[in-house]
Amino acid sequence: MVAIGDPEKKTVSQTEDNDLGARNPMLYDPLQDGVVRPTKKMQYFAAMVVCLGAVSAGTALAWTSPVLPQISEDPTVNTTASNSTDGSTRLQLTLNQQTWVSSLLAIGAFLGALPTGYIADLIGRRYTAMVMDVPFILAWTATIFANSAGVLYFARFTIGLATGSFCVVAPMYISEIAESSIRGTLGTLFQLTLSVGILLVYIIGSMVTWTTLSILCLTVPVALFVGMIFLPETPTYLLKKGRRGDAALSLKWLWGRHCDSRSAIQQIQSELDQAGGNASFADVFLIRSARNGLIISMLLMFFQQFSGVNAVIFYTVPIFKSAGSTLDPSVCSIIVGLVQVIMTFTSSLLIEKAGRKSLLIFSSTIMTICLAILGAYFDMKDEGKDVSAIGWLPLLCVVLYMITFSVGYGPIPWLMMGELFLPDVKATAVALTVMSNWFCVFLVTKTFGAMVTSWGSDMTFWFFAVCMFVATLYVAFMVLETKGKSVAQIQTWLEDK
Repeated sequence: MVAIGDPEKKTVSQTEDNDLGARNPMLYDPLQDGVVRPTKKMQYFAAMVVCLGAVSAGTALAWTSPVLPQISEDPTVNTTASNSTDGSTRLQLTLNQQTWVSSLLAIGAFLGALPTGYIADLIGRRYTAMVMDVPFILAWTATIFANSAGVLYFARFTIGLATGSFCVVAPMYISEIAESSIRGTLGTLFQLTLSVGILLVYIIGSMVTWTTLSILCLTVPVALFVGMIFLPETPTYLLKKGRRGDAALSLKWLWGRHCDSRSAIQQIQSELDQAGGNASFADVFLIRSARNGLIISMLLMFFQQFSGVNAVIFYTVPIFKSAGSTLDPSVCSIIVGLVQVIMTFTSSLLIEKAGRKSLLIFSSTIMTICLAILGAYFDMKDEGKDVSAIGWLPLLCVVLYMITFSVGYGPIPWLMMGELFLPDVKATAVALTVMSNWFCVFLVTKTFGAMVTSWGSDMTFWFFAVCMFVATLYVAFMVLETKGKSVAQIQTWLEDK
C-alpha cells in the first residue's frame, strides 16, 4: 500500500480495491443513494466512553474541596485518632501541605499535555487514551493508601499528568470520529462530563470519608480502560498511516453499515492531502492557517480562565450567606455544580442551532454584566454601606454567571480547539493549547489571593469584567462561525485571515 505523502499516491477507491482488508463484506457500501443511512448512536457511545477520562479529570479537580477539611491539621485531634480504621484522620496536613496538594495537579496537567500530542501521532488516539489512563488508576490507588503528604503529592502530580493528557486526546478523538452534523454536540461532551465528575465528588464527598470517595473515583478510570478496548481507532489516524481498509472498517463501526464510507474516506483523504503529510513542531508557527488557529484557540482558553470562574466559585458561599441563606457550604457547592451540568447539557442541544460564535458572544456579554454588578456590590459592602436589601442581587448574578459560562465559555473553547486544525498539526497545536489553558489556571489560582488583598474584591471582579468585555469584542470581530463548516472551509478562512 502506498503511504500518505508518497508521490505515486493512489486514489482511495484504487487503494481500497487493492487492499485485502477491503474485501471484508462490512466494507460494501450501498449502491443506491436512498439506502445510505448513517447512524449516530455509536458515535455518541464512543464519545461517551472516551469522555470518561473527562469525568476522571473532574473528580480529580473537585476532590480537594470535600477532602481537605477532613485531612486538615487539627491540634484538638487526639493522637490515637490517627489509627482510625476509616482512614479519615490518618492524614493531618498543614496549610502549606494543603496548598501543594491543590496546586500539583495543575503542574502535572501542564507537563502532561505536550508529550500527549506526540504520543497520539505515534501510537494513535485510542492507544494513547489507554496508556494515559494508567496514571489515573495508579494515582487513585496511591491516594487510597496514602499515609503521608509525600504519597499524596505523588498521587496528585500523577493524576495531573493524566488530566492534562486527556484534555488533549479526548477532544482529538471526538473531532475525528464525528460527522459534521453532530460535531458540535459531541464536542461539548468533554466539558459536560467534566462537570458531571465535579458534581459527583461534591455530592458523594459530602456523605462519605475521603478514602471511600477515592475508591469510588477509581472505578471511573477502570471503566474507561475497559470501554476503550472495544472502541476503534479514528479513521483520520488510520488513513494518516495508510491503513485505508482499517479506516473504512472504523467508519462502518462508528457511522453504521449503511454509511457511504468511500465518500467519507475521500473527504478525509482530501483533508490529509491538503495538510501535505506530517508537520514539524515549527510548522505550527510557520504555516499561516495553523498559526492563526493556534492564536484563536489559545485566546479562547485565556478568556475561559480569565472569566473569573474560579473567583465566582470561591465567593459562592459568602454570596449565598449575604442573601440570607443558611445553607451548608457543601450544599452551595452542589447547587453550583448542578447548574453547571444542566446548562452545559443545554449548550450541547443549542450548539448546532445557535452556533459557536453567537453563544460565545452571549456568554461573555452576560458574564461582563454580572461581574460588573458583583464588583459594585462588594465596593458598597467594603465601604460599609447597608446592602442587606439587595442581598438577592449578587446571588442572582452568580446563578446567571454560571448559566452563561456553562453555555458558552465552559464547553466551546474545547470544541473549537478540535475544529481549527488540520490533522498534520492537530496533535501539537492541541497540546500547546491545553498547556496554555493549564498555565492560565495556575496563574489565576496563584494570583487570585494577592489580587483580592492588593486590589480588593471589587477591583478583582471589575478586572475580570474587563477581560470578558475584551473577549466579546474579540469574538465578534475576529472569530469565524464554524458551525456547519467543513475543515477545508475553516482552513481557507484561517489562511486568508
